[in-house]
Amino acid sequence: MRQAKVTPTGIERTFGAEEIIVSKTDTRGFITYANDVFIRVCGYAEHELVGKPHSIIRHPEMPRCVFKLLWETIEAGDEIFAYVLNLAGDGAHYWVLAHVTPTFGPGDRIVGYHSNRRSPARSAIRVVQPLYSELLREESRHARPSEAMEASTAVLLERLQAAGVSYEQFVWSITPETAGRS
Repeated sequence: MRQAKVTPTGIERTFGAEEIIVSKTDTRGFITYANDVFIRVCGYAEHELVGKPHSIIRHPEMPRCVFKLLWETIEAGDEIFAYVLNLAGDGAHYWVLAHVTPTFGPGDRIVGYHSNRRSPARSAIRVVQPLYSELLREESRHARPSEAMEASTAVLLERLQAAGVSYEQFVWSITPETAGRS
């Protein structure tokens, strides 16, 4: 039996540029499908993933406000590209360039979400890490998670506004032309 809380080890795991991590969730974020690459990279068995919240791989050094932005975007029926730091079952971490889309059913009702994740360029991670560190510092100043998320969201929006870009434009400004676009 795996321990309840995974402790980050500081060991980074990577995966091939040609590989794509794929997962599907229901509308609550519970995993309904995980491909072989996802299973291998995250270090969980399929039965440990399916039926569990996708947050099972949430790294504690990933700013909450990015997930807030992600959820607001996909729940509105739009796609999003985001850089995400994940935590494997053995404590290793791995970065992804995630492309998350809603899955529509009859009547254009959202019935779930589909995420494809590629291995990001190191140059992009070097840009994202300082921003995410700043967002985490802001979150750590607040005792309540909701206040932390609100405060870090304000910082993220300030940074984006100062640069004159949306989050998506920021992501594409640091992503090499050949990565992640479908």
